[in-house]
Amino acid sequence: MFKIVEKEYFSPKVVRLEVEAPLIARSRRAGHFVIVRCGDKGERIPLTIADSDTERGTITLVVQAVGESTTAICALEPGDCLTDVVGPLGQATHIANFGTVVCCGGGVGVAPLLPIIKAMKEAGNRVISVLAARTKDLIILEEQVRRYSDELIIMTDDGSYGQKGLVTQGVEQVIRREHVDMVVTIGPAVMMKFVSLLTKKYNVPTMCSLNTIMVDGTGMCGACRVTVAGKTRFVCVDGPEFDAHQVDFDEMMMRLRSYN
Repeated sequence: MFKIVEKEYFSPKVVRLEVEAPLIARSRRAGHFVIVRCGDKGERIPLTIADSDTERGTITLVVQAVGESTTAICALEPGDCLTDVVGPLGQATHIANFGTVVCCGGGVGVAPLLPIIKAMKEAGNRVISVLAARTKDLIILEEQVRRYSDELIIMTDDGSYGQKGLVTQGVEQVIRREHVDMVVTIGPAVMMKFVSLLTKKYNVPTMCSLNTIMVDGTGMCGACRVTVAGKTRFVCVDGPEFDAHQVDFDEMMMRLRSYN
């Protein structure tokens, strides 16, 4: 059992949980994720590790209540326990000194983006972060992102905070004013698709972190398969990060709708 030691609401349906998992906290790297389960009959839910504290032996997870299982996880309080936490899973992010890196996240995609922003900054990059959401209330982890960014741009669909517009507009204004060596994008699939189309136009290398349906997390079930550069890849073991310009986003979005 994995005890929850801290809980914070980002919005009525998005919570931050700090969970006791000392072995995972010591071995995780930026880009890794875990699969958690709440209750013996709970679904297996993949969640990116947003942060860790090796001294406390904890990992930080950000959960959005969408279905029955994620709602049950969000309802847990400090002192309650998750039944299972398996990880770290997936491939860690390739971190290097690229130069200028634009990190853009939408909605709860900012949670998995945060450790990448931090690692990119620590590797000596100039980091420009672009956060986007429909409205001000849905912007999360702003202060933490600001701490590790040389510049922070915030975009909201309704203009209630930052600049009015889409994440692509924030990214493009940076690309048009200065040289960008790498773009990292995490968020809804449609957002990552259009960021990828934008950066391809400007010939800027782009990495995305995919949020496909997962079941076992070991590459056995095939539920998370995607087409990358014309070949089948499994997000849970080959990813979750891929060259965004090589991902078939239309196929991926069609498969995400299979359980609607």
